Amino acid sequence: MVLNYIWFAFFAIAFLVALGKTIFLGDYGVWSEIMSASFSSAATAFEISLGLTGILSLWMGLMKIGERGGVIQFFGRLISPLFTRLFPGVPKGHPAMGAIFMNVSANMLGLDNAATPMGLKAMQELQTLNKEKDRATDAMIMFLVLNASGLCFIPISIMMYRAQAGAANPTDVFMPILLATFIATLTGIIALCIKQKIKLLDPVLISWIAGMAAVVGGTVWFFSHLPKEKVELYSSFIANFLLFAVIITFLAAGMRKRINIYDAFIEGAKDGFKTAVMIIPYLVAILVAIAMFRASGAMNVITDAMIGAVNAIGLDTDWVEALPTAIMKPLSGSGSRGMMVDLMSTHGADSFVARVSASIQGSTDTMFYVLAVYFGAVGVKRTRYAVPYALLADITGSVAGVIAAYIFFR
Repeated sequence: MVLNYIWFAFFAIAFLVALGKTIFLGDYGVWSEIMSASFSSAATAFEISLGLTGILSLWMGLMKIGERGGVIQFFGRLISPLFTRLFPGVPKGHPAMGAIFMNVSANMLGLDNAATPMGLKAMQELQTLNKEKDRATDAMIMFLVLNASGLCFIPISIMMYRAQAGAANPTDVFMPILLATFIATLTGIIALCIKQKIKLLDPVLISWIAGMAAVVGGTVWFFSHLPKEKVELYSSFIANFLLFAVIITFLAAGMRKRINIYDAFIEGAKDGFKTAVMIIPYLVAILVAIAMFRASGAMNVITDAMIGAVNAIGLDTDWVEALPTAIMKPLSGSGSRGMMVDLMSTHGADSFVARVSASIQGSTDTMFYVLAVYFGAVGVKRTRYAVPYALLADITGSVAGVIAAYIFFR
């Protein structure tokens, strides 16, 4: 229901802002820009889905092999002490546990192409437990917020963009991003535990959170002691090595169980193709609304108002030019990425504001995209409280990204 109102608000605000620009500024071309944006974003939604088709077919085929080979169930048992507490509505040993683990692991490694199909597989497994098929369960919302918070240990793509922009040390944003995304994820988990009445002081839950904090701290320490030219090399190697190791493990487990791995792959790949087609309407709906919102100038109005507010209360304004990245982040991954790249081009990749923008960009995932794709893949229309809690994690990540940038670069 919340997403329903937000979707309408995008169109209504865009119309009012465009009307104001026409009446008060004499801008008659804004209407053409809005409609052009709607057509191009609708085409983009289809292109994204088309691009996902091959990736989904590949990974859902591999996931089918992993499921029949018992690997998914093994991962589910491995992580069950934590997940049985975060997802109390999911039976112990259910295939959803393993799929969630694989998705979270891929996100941590910055492997978006692998994380999405694994996440869709997890949503499909969670949907099998859902008694009201069009209504999100507590477990689905917890999973969506984990994805929206975007916990990522290795932000490969951001380091790549910084290298292309000529940064002296493209990897210097690694630690601010890691801290920001960890804080965003932790905030989302704690807030949802309170909402869903999950016992936060459970010894197992506390030990896992402490363990994750130790891993984050250890990762920061390890990479901070590497030569700068080695950070990107090692992070890319670790991520892709582990990904290929997962593929080999799935195939080997299938052979060990004496299943026909080729037939299993084809069966899973067909499911991937069907899923890619299913999410097209949801992508069109959200991307068109966001594109019209941007083209109308509404985004600029909000950004200018927030910049004015920061100036008015006398806070340091060196980070303010990175604010559009934070505002765009939950709406459009490509949009926020474009703003980050623009700041690098305008001010230099090693400028403070460009580093702040990179820290924000890596702190969370694109919330509305995640919700549209994941809920759309299983036909969930009533998202309940998923949006505000995902947005809480997103805002927390952006704020943490700004603060972390000040800690490391000032």
